[in-house]
Amino acid sequence: MATTLQHDPTLAQTLILDELFDLSLYKALREVSDEDSRKVLDELIVVEAQHLAFWQKFFETKLDRLNPGRRLKLQFMVLICRLFGTTAVHLVLEAIEVYGVRKYLSVWQVYRDGPLGEALKGILMDEFKHEDDLVTQLTERKINPEKIRHIFLGLNDGLVEILGAVSGFFGAFGDAATVLIAASTTAVAGSLSMAAGAYVALSSEQEVQQTVVAKKRFLGEAHAGMEMMEQPLGSALVVGVAYFAGALVPVLPVLFGAKDALVSLVTAGSMIIVVSLLLAFLSGMKIQRRITMNLVIIAAAVGITYMIGLLAKSIWGVSV
Repeated sequence: MATTLQHDPTLAQTLILDELFDLSLYKALREVSDEDSRKVLDELIVVEAQHLAFWQKFFETKLDRLNPGRRLKLQFMVLICRLFGTTAVHLVLEAIEVYGVRKYLSVWQVYRDGPLGEALKGILMDEFKHEDDLVTQLTERKINPEKIRHIFLGLNDGLVEILGAVSGFFGAFGDAATVLIAASTTAVAGSLSMAAGAYVALSSEQEVQQTVVAKKRFLGEAHAGMEMMEQPLGSALVVGVAYFAGALVPVLPVLFGAKDALVSLVTAGSMIIVVSLLLAFLSGMKIQRRITMNLVIIAAAVGITYMIGLLAKSIWGVSV
């Protein structure tokens, strides 16, 4: 066991501190949760305590204090849950579950043929069976995670697309009033298009699902839970409104007097970082990767659309 620690002490520290973080988080959330959530958290606390003890023994390392970054993250997450209540607690539980499964699977892929890979099998079984069942049961009863994701994905799309449009219009027209009219029109059209796309996609999925359920019912097979899915009209409305809300972020600076795309870029860029943080957390994706990817997309969108606007102005004489 000691050779495993010597081989990769960083991994040992990460696994132990992650379990300590989860255990500390569940204990803290228990103090701000309702009765149903406390029951789930009590069971999760037992599981996390076992995991922490296992890794400390496996790596022959005892860490009982979080590093500054994890302590700050813990305080922030508890604060959010205090402010937004039970729904925030459930989202946190689901996100922690997803992150844990992805993390352990990625580690297992690397060390699957060694002692660490064997040790991970038991932890993964807990993640798949125990924690997954508990958290999924709770979140399905209380919230709709897909609707939350629709909100943030709509915000993300509106931010990026309309920021690119604002940049391109400034390059072509250079006149704030014209840019405002063009960007606002594009934002409305985009939100309607997003809503329509979501409605068509979910309607088609619902029809397929209903056929599957009818088939299973005819054959006498179990189909519990299969009929519980998103309503196309409601989800389309959520996506469209979220897109329009995101689109307003780069448009509002122009409305309040911005003469170029720089203010919109700073405002939208800051909001993109916040949205990326939330999306990465909810999906279990690496936060730094998500933020970097979105910032690169923004830079590309702004640069390309601004150049297109300048070319349109110089080649075709577009001007105001």
